Amino acid sequence: MAYQENKDLLASALKQIPSQGIVNIIDGNHQLSVSGESFSNYSPVDNEKICAVTKSTEADVDLAALAAKKAFNEWKKWPHKKRRDIMYAIADKIEEHADRIAVLESYDTGQPIRFMKKAAIRGAANFRYFGDKVIDAPNGLSTPDTHHLNFTVKQPIGPVGVITPWNTPFMLSTWKIAPALASGCTVVHKPAELSPVTATLLCELAHEAGLPSGVWNVVHGFGESAGKALTEHEAIKAIAFIGETNTGSLIMKQGAPTLKRVHLELGGQNPTIVFEDADLDRALDAAIFMKYSLNGERCTSGSRLLLQESIYGPFVEKLKQRVSNLIIGDPLDPATEIGPMIHKVHQDKVLSYGEIGKHDGATLAVGGDAPDMVGCYVNPTLFTDAHKDMRISQEEVFGPFLTVIPFKDEAEAVEIANSVQYGLTAYIWTKDSSRGHRMALNVESGMVWINSQNVRHLPAPFGGVKNSGIGRDGGEYSFDFYMETKNIAVALGDHVIPKLGNS
Repeated sequence: MAYQENKDLLASALKQIPSQGIVNIIDGNHQLSVSGESFSNYSPVDNEKICAVTKSTEADVDLAALAAKKAFNEWKKWPHKKRRDIMYAIADKIEEHADRIAVLESYDTGQPIRFMKKAAIRGAANFRYFGDKVIDAPNGLSTPDTHHLNFTVKQPIGPVGVITPWNTPFMLSTWKIAPALASGCTVVHKPAELSPVTATLLCELAHEAGLPSGVWNVVHGFGESAGKALTEHEAIKAIAFIGETNTGSLIMKQGAPTLKRVHLELGGQNPTIVFEDADLDRALDAAIFMKYSLNGERCTSGSRLLLQESIYGPFVEKLKQRVSNLIIGDPLDPATEIGPMIHKVHQDKVLSYGEIGKHDGATLAVGGDAPDMVGCYVNPTLFTDAHKDMRISQEEVFGPFLTVIPFKDEAEAVEIANSVQYGLTAYIWTKDSSRGHRMALNVESGMVWINSQNVRHLPAPFGGVKNSGIGRDGGEYSFDFYMETKNIAVALGDHVIPKLGNS
């Protein structure tokens, strides 16, 4: 749709938010927090207030967790086909409202509309994919021995907590919640306080699709109150979290007393490694896309560009021109490539790394400042001539901020790539297939793309190593988290049973 159409659709969508603002959904009911408190949600696009949001505390989380616990007893027994049909119906609802979801998400987060429309449709695809997996989710293995038949089944772990971030929150919510529901778990969802709008809409669409009350609950609020209460609640058997590494560490500590299972998808400082024999035009396109798309606010972004010395100069010159041409503006404009940061605090953080990079001795080639615009904008930024120990090479900036580092050979490329605390993804560009495979094995990351940007295949595992997280999403890997494996041994009747007390 055209820019004005997007603005008109946003105005209509905002009018559909109730006058009391966004509230919790607990046991199928819309309700204010027990305390009656709320907080204001502002758009990073123009700093205008979007709505009030209910501020949940431990009491609200308790209500939601108990509703999920009660609903679990019935939901886990639902026939496979019936649960699959609900998943399909939710996907249909998402597609029906995809344009509305996209404009709300864009205005709430600052993400360009060109990506948010795709993210909404991807959310529907997640529900359809995991809907198709419902019938296979309980499947196990047959491991017979001489005297027994052993077989395993998978059973849902129980009510789970899902805590999602503020970058592409709609799609990432579906990425966690869809497999949880497919496995037979019930959910308490705590969305990020900076991007609450589409979480409520998504849950509402699920109930319109026929999801029973209590199966999916939403509690809004802050991490230190609602989030902490969720990770500590005894009725919640597992926590699936996407977000920042320090918060992930806190979640592990808070869940430890109840021995809560945790799945953590955390930060990244991912390398894009370009060798001299690569298809340099494609590598340039991918390096720019994997850093500057989604405002650079993505855990899989290629934040460090490692260039072999023999191609360094010409590649950097083309890179500077392309980054300088990136279009920054209102995310509802289809032409916009870079929107605002999520919040003023985050804008200030990203801008601070411009000064850090210059102080450490890197060359500021493009950007490093904010445009003269209302909102939380940062100009696309490019630093060159960096080395692996600089803060801009080591720390996750999480914005439109790329650091370029030269390397001599394969060994040095591996050393630089592995020199950070993170290990989520790596992108390797080379026409030498042997080198591509060697690099893929030697870089410390949970995922590697060779001669490609990040292209997700839903059955494939998604997750990182080191400080980038614990666990894997995708396909059967998701069910390993949301389900328990039970072994059942059946005697064939002829094995020896030792006798005691038979004197």
